[in-house]
Amino acid sequence: MLNNMTDGEEGEGGPNSQGDGNPKESSPFINSSAAGDADKSQQYDGKNMALFEEEMDTSPMVSSLLSSLANYSNLPTGSKEHEEAENNEEGARPSKKPVKAPQLGTLMGVYLPCIQNIFGVILFLRMTWMVGVGGVFGSFIIVFMCCSTTMLTAISMSAIATNGVVPAGGSYYMISRSLGPEFGGAVGICFYLGTTFAGAMYILGCIEILLIYIIPQAAIFKIEGLEGQEAELALLNNMRVYGTIVLSFMVLVVFVGVRYVNKLALVFLACVILSIVAVYAGVIKTAIDPPVFPVCVLGNRTLLSKGYDVCAKVVEIDNETVTTKLWRTFCDSETLNATCDEYFTNNNVTEIQGIPGVSSGILAENLFGNYLEKGMFLEKRGLASVVNTDNPPTSTNRYVLADITSFFTLLVGIYFPSVTGIMAGSNRSGDLRDAQKSIPIGTIAAITTTSIVYMSTVVLFGACIEGVVLRDKFGEGVNGNLVIGTLAWPSPWVIVFGSFFSTCGAGLQSLTGAPRLLQAISRDGIIPFLRVFGHGKANGEPTWALLLTACICEIGIIIASLDAVAPILSMFFLMCYMFVNLACALQTLLRTPNWRPRFKFYHWALSFLGMSLCLSLMFICSWYYAIIAMGIATCIYKYIEFCGAEKEWGDGIRGISLSAARFALMRLEEGPPHTKNWRPQILVLVSVDEEQNVEQPRLLSLANQLKAGKGLTIVGTSVQGTFLDNYTEAQRADQSLRKLMETEKVKGFSQVVISSNLRDGTSHLIQVGGLGGLKHNTVLVSWPRNWKQPEYHQQFRNFIEVVRETTVASLALLVPKNISSYPSNGERFTEGHIDVWWIVHDGGMLMLLPFLLRQHKVWRKCKMRIFTVAQMDDNSIQMKKDLITFLYHLRIEAAVEVVEMHDGDISAYTYEKTLVMEQRSQILKQMHLTKNEKEREIQSITDSSRGSIRRKNPPASRSRHSVDEAASVAEQPEDEVQLIHSKNASAPTSPTSPTSGAATWTDNTGAEKGKTPLAANPEAGKDLFNMKPEWENLSQVDVRRMHTAMRLNEIIIKKSKEAKLVLLNMPGPPKNRMGNENYMEFLEVLTEGLNRVLLVRGGGREVITIYS
Repeated sequence: MLNNMTDGEEGEGGPNSQGDGNPKESSPFINSSAAGDADKSQQYDGKNMALFEEEMDTSPMVSSLLSSLANYSNLPTGSKEHEEAENNEEGARPSKKPVKAPQLGTLMGVYLPCIQNIFGVILFLRMTWMVGVGGVFGSFIIVFMCCSTTMLTAISMSAIATNGVVPAGGSYYMISRSLGPEFGGAVGICFYLGTTFAGAMYILGCIEILLIYIIPQAAIFKIEGLEGQEAELALLNNMRVYGTIVLSFMVLVVFVGVRYVNKLALVFLACVILSIVAVYAGVIKTAIDPPVFPVCVLGNRTLLSKGYDVCAKVVEIDNETVTTKLWRTFCDSETLNATCDEYFTNNNVTEIQGIPGVSSGILAENLFGNYLEKGMFLEKRGLASVVNTDNPPTSTNRYVLADITSFFTLLVGIYFPSVTGIMAGSNRSGDLRDAQKSIPIGTIAAITTTSIVYMSTVVLFGACIEGVVLRDKFGEGVNGNLVIGTLAWPSPWVIVFGSFFSTCGAGLQSLTGAPRLLQAISRDGIIPFLRVFGHGKANGEPTWALLLTACICEIGIIIASLDAVAPILSMFFLMCYMFVNLACALQTLLRTPNWRPRFKFYHWALSFLGMSLCLSLMFICSWYYAIIAMGIATCIYKYIEFCGAEKEWGDGIRGISLSAARFALMRLEEGPPHTKNWRPQILVLVSVDEEQNVEQPRLLSLANQLKAGKGLTIVGTSVQGTFLDNYTEAQRADQSLRKLMETEKVKGFSQVVISSNLRDGTSHLIQVGGLGGLKHNTVLVSWPRNWKQPEYHQQFRNFIEVVRETTVASLALLVPKNISSYPSNGERFTEGHIDVWWIVHDGGMLMLLPFLLRQHKVWRKCKMRIFTVAQMDDNSIQMKKDLITFLYHLRIEAAVEVVEMHDGDISAYTYEKTLVMEQRSQILKQMHLTKNEKEREIQSITDSSRGSIRRKNPPASRSRHSVDEAASVAEQPEDEVQLIHSKNASAPTSPTSPTSGAATWTDNTGAEKGKTPLAANPEAGKDLFNMKPEWENLSQVDVRRMHTAMRLNEIIIKKSKEAKLVLLNMPGPPKNRMGNENYMEFLEVLTEGLNRVLLVRGGGREVITIYS
C-alpha cells in the first residue's frame, strides 16, 4: 500500500521523520508521514482489525507497511537531494522528479573505485626506491603490515556496513553512528584532512612527473649548475609554483563541472591498470630479453648520466687516445696530463646493467636494506673502491646522492598512503544497488588484489633491477628515466604518462570528495563553527567547503616535498581506520541488540588487532605527527562535547557509558563514602508557576556555585494532579528545568513528580531521588516567602515537613533566605566576608560549605570568618585557641572570634513578641482545624507531654504527678489543652549529643540541665512576679526561645551586618505540629535584618576530617 520512499517525501528528513535529522535517512517505520498519507479507509474496511483501530493513527497495519520495508532504499549520493530535503524542512515543497534507484553493482560501484584509489602515486614514484633502500625483506614487512592493517579494517568496516542500511556518507556516517557525535566529528575531520592532504600529495606527484620526467625544461627555477641545498631549494620552489597553478586549475574544474570528473574516472582507472600491466609485461620480457639500461659507476659510486656521454675516461679514435666528457668533468683540462680528482684517478670506471633481469640472481644482493644518510653516495655492492679517508670528497655534484636520510620508520610513513583508499566503496554506498552485499565483497577483493600486486612488485623489483638503480629516486643515473618506467614494456613512456594521468585523476577525486565530506559533517550540525560550510550553490555543490579544502591543500603544496606530505596524511588515515576497528570491537563486545551484521566473518579480536596495528603504525611512521594528529582529534572531541549539538545516534560510546555507569553504581552500593570523599550531592527542590516556569532560578545559581561542576545535582519539582491528566504539564516543567540548568551551567539531572498534592510530591522526590548508591545527601530548598500571609500558610507547613523528613532521612538541609538577593554566576565579589556562626556541631557542614563556595569565581575573593558562642561557664580564650588549632588541622584559612553571650533579663519586648506570636497561632488553629484534626492535635500534645516527662527522669513523686496530669489531657476541654502543654513543656529537655548533627527544639541559652527557668535565672524569676496579666499564660519555653533568637540576632547583626553571606545553624523543627507557626517565627526573628542567610542542618554524619 505504501510506495518506495526514495521519492524524497518527508521521510527524508521532514518534520515528522524519526532519527537524527540527517536528510539522507528516511524512515518507513512507525510514525512515518507516508504511512499517514495512505488511504485510511482501506485500512478500516474490514471488521477483523476493529480491536486495533484506535491505534491505527500511530501504528500502521503490517500489511500496509511491508511494501515500504521491503523496497526501502537510501538516496543516492548527490547534492541536489540534500538541498531539496533542506527546503522540505523549511516548509517549501518544490515539485520533484522521482529519483532513480541506484544501479551500481560490486564491480563498478566498489571494486574498481577502490582499485583506482589504492593504486596511486607512491607505487609509481617511490616503490622502487623503497625496495632499494629497505631491501626486499624489509619492504615486504612494510607492505605486509600495511596491507594487513587495511584488510583488518576492511573486515571491521564490512561488519558495520552490513549492520543495516548505510545511507550515502560512507565511512564518516559509519564511524559517527557507531561511536557517537564526538568521536564521529573528530574522526570525520581527521578523515577530511587526510583526504585533503592526499590531494596535495597527488598534485605534488603530478608536478614531480611533469618537471623531472616529461618536461624538465619547464622549470622556472633552473637546477642546472646548482649543488646541494641550492638545487634542492630550486626544486621545491618549482613544485610550489606549479603545484599552486595545478591546484587552482583543479579547483576550477571541480567548481565548474564535477560531473566531468566522475566521467573521466574510468579513463584514469584505465591508465592505472595499463601501467601495472606494462610493468608485469616488462618483468616477463627481462627473463627473455633484458632491456639495455647501462649505469656508469666510478669505483663503486654511481655517476650522473648527464655528466658523461661514454662510460669511460678515454676512448681510442683512429689509434689516438681521446678524453671523454667524463674526463673533462673530473679534470681541469682535456689533456691526458691534466690534474684530476683524486678519487677519479685512483678508481676505474665500470658500466653495469641497470636491469639485469629476473633470472640474473640480483635478488640475493637486494635482499637486505641499505639505509643512507643525506648526501651519501649511491654505491654498488661488490665493486672495489679506493678512498683516501684523509681528504674530504670533492666533485660531489658528479655523483648520484641520497636526497634524504632514510630509515625504516620513514619508509613506513611514505608507503602507507599507497594502501589507503579502501573507503572508496563505502563512500559510494548511496549509489549501490545492494550496499550490504557489495561493500564487503568489493572492498576485500580490491585489498586482496592490490596486496598481491604490492607484494609481488616488491619481490620482482628486487629480482629485476640493480640496487643502485632502485636507490636512485629520480633516475639520475639512468638518463633521467622514471625507474619503474625502465622496467615497463613496451616503453617507459607508458608508465610516465599513465602515472601522470592517474595522479591527476586521483587529485581531482580528492578535491571532489573532501568538500562533500566536510559538507556532510557541517550538515550534521555537530560542530557549530563549521555550519557555514554546509551551504553551497543552487545545485548543492559545496562551494565554501571547496574553498576551505583548496586552502588546506595549499599548505601541503607549500611543504612541496612528497616525502614530507605522505606521513602527514598517513596519520589522519590511520586514525580513521583505528576508530573503524574500535567501533566494530565495541559493538561486538557490548552485544548491542541492534548489532546484527549480515557479514559474519568478523571477530572483536581481529578488530582490536587492527586497532593496535593502526596505533602502532602511527607512532612508527612519526611519533610527533601522531601526537599532533591525536591532539587535533582530542581538541575537536572536547569542542563537540562542550559546544556542539547533542545528537542521539544509538552509538557504542553510549553503550559503554551505560555499562560503566552500571558497574560504578554497583560499586557504590558496597557502602557509604568515606568522610574524605564526602561532598554535597544536592537535591534542589524548586517550585513552578502555572506556566511551568521555575520561580526561584537563583537556587540553581547557588547549586552551581556549591558544586563547581562536581558531584551529583538533581533538580526536582512536583506537579499537582494525576499522571494521566497532567503528563503534558510535567513534560513542560521538565523542559523548563533542563533549559534553566543549561543556562545556569548546572550539570545534573531533572526530575518531575506528579502527585495529588505538592506536599506528597516533594516527599516522593526526597525519598526516591537518585539511583542506587548515587543518591542525594543534601536538600536545597528556598525559604517560604510571605509565609505570614493566610494564602501562603500551606507553603510554610510544607516547608517544615521537608525539614522533618530530611531530619528523619539523615539528609543535610540548606535553606537560603532572600534567595533573590544571592549573586548570579556572572557576578563577582571583589571583597567581603563569608561569616559562619557555629553554634552547635553539625558534622562539619558549616566549615565545608564556605570552602566549597570559595572555589567558585563568584566567592573567590571573599574571606572566611568563624564565630562561635561562649556561655557563662565557658573559657572563651581556650575556646579560641582550640578552634584555631582545629581549623589549622582542617587546612582551612579563616579568622576566628569567640562571642560571649551572657544570660540577661528577658525584656518586655520579648514577652510582647511572644504574646503576639501565641495569639496568631491560636487564631490559625481556630481557622484551619476541623473537629477530627483538633482531636488528633490533642492526642499529639498528650504524646508529646508523656515523652517529655519520661526524658526529664524526675523524682518519683514528681514523675507520677506529671503522668497523671498528662493522662487527663484527653478528657479536658479544648481551651485548656494549650495551657497544660505549656506547663508540661516549661522545663528544658536535655540537648542531643553532638553526633546527631542538629540543633534540638529545646532551650539552648545556657540553663543547666534539669533546672527550671527560675532556678537557672533568679533575676528572671523575680521579674516573672511583676508580669502583666496577659503574660502569665505564655509558654515559658517559647519566651526563652524568643529571647535566645533575639539575643543571637542582635549579636549576628552587630558582627556580620556587612557580610556577603551568613551561614547559621538551623534549629530543629518542633516535635508536634502545633508549634509550626512559632518555629517559623523564631527563625524569622533569628535572621531578621540580614541580607543573605544560609540556614544549615547537618545530616547526622561527619563530612570533614583532619586526616589525609
